[in-house]
Amino acid sequence: MAYKTYLFDMDGTLLDTLADLAAAVNHTLAQYGYPQRTVEQVRKGLGNGAVKLMAAMLPRGEETPGFADIMRDYRAWYQEHSCVATAPYPGIPELLAALRQRGCRVGIVSNKPDATVQRLAEQFFPGVLAFGESPACPRKPAPDMVYRALEELGAGREDAVYVGDSEVDVATARNAGLPLIGVSWGFRGRQALEDCGAAQIADTAAEVAEFPR
Repeated sequence: MAYKTYLFDMDGTLLDTLADLAAAVNHTLAQYGYPQRTVEQVRKGLGNGAVKLMAAMLPRGEETPGFADIMRDYRAWYQEHSCVATAPYPGIPELLAALRQRGCRVGIVSNKPDATVQRLAEQFFPGVLAFGESPACPRKPAPDMVYRALEELGAGREDAVYVGDSEVDVATARNAGLPLIGVSWGFRGRQALEDCGAAQIADTAAEVAEFPR
């Protein structure tokens, strides 16, 4: 049965946000006198939201003195600088356009702060319903954001699929009772997706529309 609703992760799935995230992390670390982190270190910290990302970059994690201030400044700086180097992965705009032309419902569910998700969605995918982390919607892999997106789209779980690039996305799909299409171009890669149980993996954006096979 063909899927009629597609819910996409944002970072590492639709958008290559790594350079801007690393820049925001290092700007904030410098502001508070902490050592800089490599892009690879930032990449490994992604997937579980802004708090977990910054905690992974600091020597004492969330126990770092002034952590709330660090998070406030990180979020504010990233919100203003989230579109410097960020861009869709190859073929993504064409994929979303093709799915919508086919009559499919399309949404975005991300662990980024909701304000940033809204800004990026409007910039790159205008008209696509998008949700980010907020006090009213727990971060993935909790299924709440997925359920809310399905409700807003007027869609059921029976013909919906979740598309993502990480172990968090595999767990999100499982928790929400949805099939998963993993994407190998993101922040984790094909092997990591296979290791955590992804059965369907696309290597190009166009392949996403070809599942189930």
